[in-house]
Amino acid sequence: MMKNLQLPQKIMLLGAGELGKEFVIAAQRLGNFVIAIDRYGNAPAMQVADASEVISMLSGDDLEQVVQKYQPDFIVPEIEAIRTEKLAEFEQRGISVIPTAAATNYTMNRDRIRELAAEKLGIRTAKYAYASSLEELMQTSAEIGFPNVVKPVMSSSGKGQSTVKSATEVATAWKHAIAGARGDTQKIIVEEFINFEIEITLMTIKQWDAPTIFCPPIGHRQERGDYQESWQPAGISKDKIAQAEAIATKVTDALGGAGIFGVEFFITKDEVIFSELSPRPHDTGMVTLISQNLNEFELHLRAILGLPIPKIEIFAPSASAVILAQEHSEKIIFTNVAQALTQEDTDLRLFGKPDSRPYRRMGVALAKAETTELARKKASQVASTISLA
Repeated sequence: MMKNLQLPQKIMLLGAGELGKEFVIAAQRLGNFVIAIDRYGNAPAMQVADASEVISMLSGDDLEQVVQKYQPDFIVPEIEAIRTEKLAEFEQRGISVIPTAAATNYTMNRDRIRELAAEKLGIRTAKYAYASSLEELMQTSAEIGFPNVVKPVMSSSGKGQSTVKSATEVATAWKHAIAGARGDTQKIIVEEFINFEIEITLMTIKQWDAPTIFCPPIGHRQERGDYQESWQPAGISKDKIAQAEAIATKVTDALGGAGIFGVEFFITKDEVIFSELSPRPHDTGMVTLISQNLNEFELHLRAILGLPIPKIEIFAPSASAVILAQEHSEKIIFTNVAQALTQEDTDLRLFGKPDSRPYRRMGVALAKAETTELARKKASQVASTISLA
């Protein structure tokens, strides 16, 4: 489909956070023109993009105006809260929506992607049910059983997610989920709690005119529903890797298009269980900024543009650890940066977000070492050394 594509291309990025920032950098290294769009000004990707606009991406009229203004070749969503039916209109006009408008519509809501996997493709997932009111949540939680996991059908970075251990915690979980939801829905998903050995992200690269390929699985640890550290390789068996690759291929083939997909799994002693899917670079995949010859953002770009990906090579066991804010502030100052970087084979990404709030991800520490355990330790040490003043 993209064999004769010429550069530069004009790429419109919907969502301008830290993942978008790294994607913009990758796109500009090949000379492309990038417009970064978000709901607030001076977002991380805007700081490196060729142009930027502040709009509500839930407004079809706002989306229409920026598309008319810039006439992009590609529209690349980076967040969930987008008026996805408008993307279908743009696609019909000949603009490439990544991975496709239909795939974006499926994956922007947890209910649609879960139903695709479980009901249409017959893939093993956690048991789940929905609720649109506290009363429904009380009922569905009791049916699923405790403990369970409650989260909005539309959110990102773990916002609104909580583990509910008993019926007395359901009302609090409802309030938390509604507060953390993105978009204009109050629909909540309740999931069976899976007693897993490890959670992994399988970065799956779907290409226009070549086979689907994979990065080695990435292990990750979450708190409050948001990732705190990730490491690569994940250290799971070849058999379970093969099962995860087969499931990821099945789901991404059903979605179509091209680009990188972050496909999440629970790995138990006996099973590989599909969890979620993001049709774009994944926060846990930031470890690839130090672990691989082509990071997840470069892989996303190559897949979008139909450029070859001859080989994905891992340099060494590697890890990432997040740098979190502890309080609200509109003046971000990082200290102890030089001290943090004294360790060999470490690096930092400070995102440049204009303000902070408790638990907001402000940066990430990266490390590689002889073993995954040592890499995780180094990344955590670097992250903990950095202070926000």
